[in-house]
Amino acid sequence: MIDTMTNLSEDMMFMTEDQISDLASQQEQSTVETRKFLIFLTDDLRMGVDAEYVVEIITNHSITYLPMLPPYVRGIINLRGQIVPILDIRLRLGKERKDDCLVIVLNIENTQIGILVDAVDQMVDIPKDDILPLPAQSNQKLVSGMCSLPDGSGTMLVLEGAQVIHE
Repeated sequence: MIDTMTNLSEDMMFMTEDQISDLASQQEQSTVETRKFLIFLTDDLRMGVDAEYVVEIITNHSITYLPMLPPYVRGIINLRGQIVPILDIRLRLGKERKDDCLVIVLNIENTQIGILVDAVDQMVDIPKDDILPLPAQSNQKLVSGMCSLPDGSGTMLVLEGAQVIHE
């Protein structure tokens, strides 16, 4: 093994720039493209949201109720002077309301929005090829795909960030 590595490094010393760039591009192609997800629990469902959307997680919050809004819009919070609407993912998915929740603040299309979830589980890297689309007959608009978690702890549903603010 050491002789192989020594020969490889000796060969690299005598490579042209084109050969080195070809070798580098081959190594880049062999790496797996991944996306980082924050996994949270809602009504015993494991859901993940792309980590690039996540601003912060709030455990102690006071939601101000606003009348004449859909039931899944629980109200607003004041986050350091910025008003952030709070959506209840449980109600949005047709589940029962729960009061003991965390808020995940997301920044989607330059709009901050908070989602109420039961618990935050972990941050995980998922290979892009492992994320499968939902079946065509699925009428679930908030979920764009699903995958098995790398640690074997279950299946994650991928929350579609853009649909959260447009629905």
